[in-house]
Amino acid sequence: MSLLKKDLQNGILARQKELLKQVEADPWRLKYHQQAPTGWLNDPNGVHQKDGIYHLYYQYSPLDASGGLKYWGHKTSKDLVHFKEEEIFLYPDQKFDCHGVYSGSAFEESGVIHFFYTGNVKLSGKQYDYISSGREQNTVHMTSRDGFSIDTREVAIDAKEYPEGFTQHIRDPKIIMKDDLYYMVLGGRTNEDKGAILLYESKNLNDWNYKGNLLEDQSGLGYMWECPDFFILNGQDILLMSPQGLLKEGYKFENVYQSGFLMGKTDWTTLKFLPSKDFEELDRGFDFYAPQTFEDEQGRRILWGWMGLPDIEPEYSNPTIERGWQHAMTMPRELNIENGKLKQRPLEEYRILRKNEWTQNVDLKEKNYTVSETSDAYEMIVEIKQPTEPLEIFLSQDVKVSFDGDLFTLELGESGYGRKTRSIELSTLTSIQLFVDSSSLEIFINDGEFVMTSRMYPTSNLREIRFEGKSMFQVRKWDLKTTQ
Repeated sequence: MSLLKKDLQNGILARQKELLKQVEADPWRLKYHQQAPTGWLNDPNGVHQKDGIYHLYYQYSPLDASGGLKYWGHKTSKDLVHFKEEEIFLYPDQKFDCHGVYSGSAFEESGVIHFFYTGNVKLSGKQYDYISSGREQNTVHMTSRDGFSIDTREVAIDAKEYPEGFTQHIRDPKIIMKDDLYYMVLGGRTNEDKGAILLYESKNLNDWNYKGNLLEDQSGLGYMWECPDFFILNGQDILLMSPQGLLKEGYKFENVYQSGFLMGKTDWTTLKFLPSKDFEELDRGFDFYAPQTFEDEQGRRILWGWMGLPDIEPEYSNPTIERGWQHAMTMPRELNIENGKLKQRPLEEYRILRKNEWTQNVDLKEKNYTVSETSDAYEMIVEIKQPTEPLEIFLSQDVKVSFDGDLFTLELGESGYGRKTRSIELSTLTSIQLFVDSSSLEIFINDGEFVMTSRMYPTSNLREIRFEGKSMFQVRKWDLKTTQ
């Protein structure tokens, strides 16, 4: 163990015990979502499954709820529902990552887990802008046989080796294999302030050759593309990324930054990705960023997302900062392509949490309907029989979802802490599946065609659900057991 790692460990142990008491007493702590024990959480990292065990690593700042020096936290699970918090996996204790072990990914080959991540180094002593100068973001290769201890760790691509024409913002490696070759995608920002996906090729995971920009001729997609992910799904090539700098288009791209996907095909001769459709957001709510996917041992493509965003203030905020913690992960989602559309659905494993089932057929043309009592952690499915009729659903305190024949809208009042309205253009509404958890809301619309995720912080004990409008539907609801 390095002296720096020992110092970092001792500093956390000395302060975290008291902080844990404060955090665990907070009624806004989530019941079945994954959150850090204390402090700050952001991007999911290195997600994979090995020998039946799911591993979720994440960007973690254990003592600073506003986001300080980044470590990799670590959780494990046998079912993707119940998780165990493991010891911190990765410390910023090397010269090449001393100012943060930033985001990365993992894959297994021949019993060895290969991790690639960004090692952040910030220079001092001069006036730097930390965009074109003052920063080193090294791509680091790390191996482990069990996912708990590190066997090897060395720089794969030194920051000085990146090609000309780019700023020092190059990060977030993800690896794919094709024809016995390894390919790495990295998110980047050019000197002309355009986003880029840098593509590297290797035969052995140690020697990497730059092959160019995977995605070209995409004007209007911002100045920086973070957290790329590249995979095949149902015969289609999918490129995920989180662009910064998109301009709002109607009801699209309303958050400070976006996360979304391009669908298409890759020309492996020219090494260019050729989109067949425009960029689409993965989530249309207030709090979603930096998703990462993996294929589990059942062959499912599963997505984790950060239920949060960077740089949200002053538009909106999270009051849990004052209580010693901030942010969580979304529920894991299974991805599929159906009829040319990317569908996201909650994992079937979460049905094990259901209890106290309640079902009702409702015709709002006869009268409005109210569910007078509910818990602060529940799942509700609304199967709509008249898909063009207006519908309003009032959730706890001042949260409303509605459909008027043209728009599906999520509205929050004071409990949104600045979050107000997000809408999706929609002509027919066939189903709503929503998950409420203490201080979060995830809505799956039309069997996962759209998703909206938001944090909310109710201060009232009012826990009724009220339906208004002219629609006819069946509603099913379950309270959900805690997994914490």
